[in-house]
Amino acid sequence: MKPCPDTFPFPLVALDETASTNQYLSQLCNQLQESVAELTTVTAEFQTAGKGQRGNTWEAEEGKNLLFSFVLYPSFLEARRQFILSQIVSLAIKEELSRWSDEITIKWPNDIFVDGKKLGGVLAEMVPLAATPIADGATGTTDVAAATERVGIVFGIGLNLTVPEDHLPTDKATSLQLVAHGLPDSMTLRDMIAAHLVDGLRSRLADFEADPHREATRAMEEMRPVCWTLDKPCEAHFVDGTTLRGTALELNPDASLTIRDDNGNLHTVHTADVGVLPQ
Repeated sequence: MKPCPDTFPFPLVALDETASTNQYLSQLCNQLQESVAELTTVTAEFQTAGKGQRGNTWEAEEGKNLLFSFVLYPSFLEARRQFILSQIVSLAIKEELSRWSDEITIKWPNDIFVDGKKLGGVLAEMVPLAATPIADGATGTTDVAAATERVGIVFGIGLNLTVPEDHLPTDKATSLQLVAHGLPDSMTLRDMIAAHLVDGLRSRLADFEADPHREATRAMEEMRPVCWTLDKPCEAHFVDGTTLRGTALELNPDASLTIRDDNGNLHTVHTADVGVLPQ
């Protein structure tokens, strides 16, 4: 059973199977541009090529995971600061899952963890949109050369909900049913979490658009006590293949992470896959 488009609070494409919900929605945005409404959501019962961070795959068992993607058009936010949205998304997920378990934490920047095991994750991908020409009110003409570049951001979310322990892809993974009690049936749980998550995000994003500085500070303060990475030895893997070892020292208002290396030098990390090392 898939969420019903008639009752879901935002435009919904509910699929039985697709290669990747992120890929499907990104292609839709490429084709139709901003006629795809903000918070349009794509769900799937099963993905044949689910995506993870750094080119990894996301393995999911049919009917036992929540797999969905949605699109945002953050025109109010400078491109260099748009990764802060990943923090807002992960906090919204944590807030929703905390209805079922008080053990939910976040591994920086946006993996959902319980007791050191991964319950889910978020993948953000930018989708270029057609540039908007600048209108000249005096002449009634538009300046194509001065067109502003725009992007959409497609967020893909994968959560292990009712996967039995012996069906998990690794012993470093977990599912909600293993850490929570009193869960509804799988279909009801998936529909409920998806609807609540996207609706909660709408509220958070409205607040952020109204006052980005205030909400960035608020998000940092909300993140600190639930960030599983902080104060632990860690290793950051960057897209250029380099790594950085040290201790996760501090979260910053722009959603970056400060790591102190083994020589005592401080590094500000904006985007990386940061793994926690055994202590």
